[in-house]
Amino acid sequence: MTPFYSTVKAIRAAITDASTFESKKTKLQELLTKLSGGVALIKVRGHSKDKVGEKKDRFDNALDATRAVVEEGIVPGRGTALLEASKALDGLMLANFELG
Repeated sequence: MTPFYSTVKAIRAAITDASTFESKKTKLQELLTKLSGGVALIKVRGHSKDKVGEKKDRFDNALDATRAVVEEGIVPGRGTALLEASKALDGLMLANFELG
């Protein structure tokens, strides 16, 4: 679980906890709303229509990449995932496994 989701889970637990004061619950609910579902307005500007179009395309690509990360998660690059997987498999004993 990522730190973000751990934080959201802790906030939700504090909201449902009977010992939490109502004023604190209200503030926690506001924080949870800000964290879990926000809207942003981003203006793309440039000196010409071509520059604006280019910047908008780059922004759209970055936004698509960010959405993909949120949906699918992140896998460390440069072979890190393979290295971690090989470490996990080193101690695994397989039946009928022969070398060579």
